[in-house]
Amino acid sequence: EKLATETNSYNQQARIIKEQGKQAAIVSVIGRDEAISKDSRITVSSELLSGSIALKGLRFDDLTLKQYHQELDENSPPVALFSPSNSDKAYFAEIGWWSQDTTITYPNASTNWKADNNVLNAGGTVNLHWNSPENVKFKVAITLDENYLFTIKQSTENNSSRPISTKYYGLINRVYEETADRMVNILHQGMIGAVANELKEYSYDNIKDEKKESFSNGIVNWLGITDKYWLAAFIPDDVENYGANYSYSSKSGRDQFQADFISNEKLIESGGSFELTHHLFAGPKKVDLLDKYENEYGIKLFDRAIDFGWFYILTKPIFNAMNFFYSYVGNFGISIMIVTILIKMFMFTLANKSYRSMKKMKKLQPEMERLKELYADDKARLNQEVMGLYKKEKVNPISGCLPLLVQIPVFFSIYKVLYVTIEMRHAPFFGWIKDLSAPDPTTLFNLFGLLPFAPPSFLMIGVWPLIMAATMFLQQKMSPAPTDPVQAQVMKFMPLMFLFMFSSFPAGLLIYWSWNNVLSIVQQSYINKLDKN
Repeated sequence: EKLATETNSYNQQARIIKEQGKQAAIVSVIGRDEAISKDSRITVSSELLSGSIALKGLRFDDLTLKQYHQELDENSPPVALFSPSNSDKAYFAEIGWWSQDTTITYPNASTNWKADNNVLNAGGTVNLHWNSPENVKFKVAITLDENYLFTIKQSTENNSSRPISTKYYGLINRVYEETADRMVNILHQGMIGAVANELKEYSYDNIKDEKKESFSNGIVNWLGITDKYWLAAFIPDDVENYGANYSYSSKSGRDQFQADFISNEKLIESGGSFELTHHLFAGPKKVDLLDKYENEYGIKLFDRAIDFGWFYILTKPIFNAMNFFYSYVGNFGISIMIVTILIKMFMFTLANKSYRSMKKMKKLQPEMERLKELYADDKARLNQEVMGLYKKEKVNPISGCLPLLVQIPVFFSIYKVLYVTIEMRHAPFFGWIKDLSAPDPTTLFNLFGLLPFAPPSFLMIGVWPLIMAATMFLQQKMSPAPTDPVQAQVMKFMPLMFLFMFSSFPAGLLIYWSWNNVLSIVQQSYINKLDKN
């Protein structure tokens, strides 16, 4: 019975917090610039961030990432992360107080706060306050570091004549429309966080279907909303336990998503005070930056905001290796090639065994055919004789597949690195490759730009896809053919199939695959030369 009462009470609180966020779905939607101009604001200005914090409601609803552009063109506008609740792409964060005590007035989304400074710079602090009619003073101190982390000290001074009870909450609210990005399913976008040291991920579709996901009072390491490259997340003060929610609502035809947390109730005696210090991250998901914050503030699983995928144990070390070499060579394409060499060296012995095993299998082909004819009517005896032949000649038929099996997780790990890490976004290689995370922009079907027309997307087969297919074909020619005739025919068409399949993949992945093929050709030539001697 007590548990049911606490659950009902918590659900009521969550609904009220949700109502605070629902103001994002105002019927009268206006442009972003117009929405920003309607309120008094604290200007946010640093080398990396520009924007403002609304004094009405104390909302972080105007943040622009100055170093990141929407498109590859440097003249493209910078990425706008947060926007006011009445703009077309509403996205904001706020902190606040909630209580069942209606005899005390608490600040809300309509409260106009007073600040001691109208500019927040990196390393600086702005102090805000608001006094209730009952003489309770609510204070917020906001500090911005040199990157993308706000520190928010939320405090209450009870100068009234009696005790008060209140809870502290934070929320991130967003109006979001599903995109037509066909690659969206290969990475997580939507609600994300760590609760009780466990990663909690729910896509927009998940929350839209379920309407709400709640986590009972406990440890909330961090929670927020993630895009492919950008993250908005609260890191609540770890001295408290919290309840948390991911929720969905619809108003005026707009899909609205929210991540929020709320503390346990705090009793503040007359003349007493209480404070909590939260952090708000709003910026790009740079690996070294998330790792820095994770270590500095003890934020569990904060680096998992980047969707490194199932092969996290491979993907992150591969990225770290690429990033390390990038710091020396200054080009991620060259860094990819260096890491490919290291991977090839790591698998050198395994690949040698594979190549030699395939050659032995080819030499055994005549004997295998003789056994098939001899025991055509006795499958059990045929299998026995074949296994005996393998044992006699010391051949492992599976070893030829091992390099490919090992390379599959490496391939997907590199794909993930190229697709999800902000460091690879708009990273150039040489020549026509201006973005390693995007497909090769050239195509054979307009003679690589010589003819003045743009072929459909399925015919965008550029130079690097062709290089990949050509090196794959040459590698096959140098390797022993499969003993199975059907398999041999299928293998002949593999370069052509891969040509069309991989043409829309990131150019960096094609560079990796092509360079890996070249190294395999060199290795095969070396083995063939040794065998002749």
